[in-house]
Amino acid sequence: MLKGRNLINTDDFSVEEIDEIMALAQDINKSPENFSNSCRGKILGTLFFEPSTRTRLSFESAIHRLGGDCIGFSESQSSSTSKGESLADTIKTVSNYVDVIAMRHPKEGSSNWGSHYSSVPLINSGDGGHQHPTQTLTDMLTIKETKGKFSGLTIGFCGDLKFGRTVHSLTKAMSNYDDNHFVFISPEELQIPEYLKIELDNKKCSYEEAKKLEKVIGQLDILYMTRVQKERFFNEADYIRLKDRYILDNRKLKDAKSDLVILHPLPRVNEIAVEVDDDPRAMYFEQARYGVIARMALILKLLGVE
Repeated sequence: MLKGRNLINTDDFSVEEIDEIMALAQDINKSPENFSNSCRGKILGTLFFEPSTRTRLSFESAIHRLGGDCIGFSESQSSSTSKGESLADTIKTVSNYVDVIAMRHPKEGSSNWGSHYSSVPLINSGDGGHQHPTQTLTDMLTIKETKGKFSGLTIGFCGDLKFGRTVHSLTKAMSNYDDNHFVFISPEELQIPEYLKIELDNKKCSYEEAKKLEKVIGQLDILYMTRVQKERFFNEADYIRLKDRYILDNRKLKDAKSDLVILHPLPRVNEIAVEVDDDPRAMYFEQARYGVIARMALILKLLGVE
């Protein structure tokens, strides 16, 4: 049972529970009209202490499509934290107004800490460079709908793998399924964190690291491109030096599989050329649509109202 649970880290839910959410999401995708009144009378609180467009709006779209309502704020300056109120007090207060909370915060671990003060289910919608589990549900639903499976895949992650919380979350989730091979493509400065390599080693998962996308793109079933995130850098010179290291264009795609699935959590800057948008393998805007469906399924499960 997922009713009343928090979602802070990708591994908070078992493989069976993730599969349960995916099955519900696929049902919603097939017949959304069957769920249009499921959350009538329910309220989602969006506490976004860090700017967001897709995640916040997809949560709002999800609750509205389920017949519920939404209240919240989109930046810390719009909340009483600008007056000095603690995060704990904000969460305690908002818990009295809503049935479920979606929270984004720039500090790693903030959602885990904040969940201890919430009397309603709390969903981590991004905490610094740590985790972004609802994006993982989005990514997994896209993979399920396009590939039909979660096992036996070669998954490439390209770009900022050090600070990319979506990369960390999806890697952890997909490592729970059999026969997946991971290819981590990045400059040395933005390599996948050591703790993730240790986790993959402990699970006996197959992975490799590469510095050139062109050398490995032909073996990939899924290519997950990421933005080099300026907001995670302390030194602007390092950001400028690394930001254009990987740009996916039609030339690089010539050696890719015909059924490659190209994903990106968005927003993109210039790591995917606009010309790629017309390629049928480009799924990142469809991925954004699946984000609403995945969050609808999650809200239903946490509220126990499906």
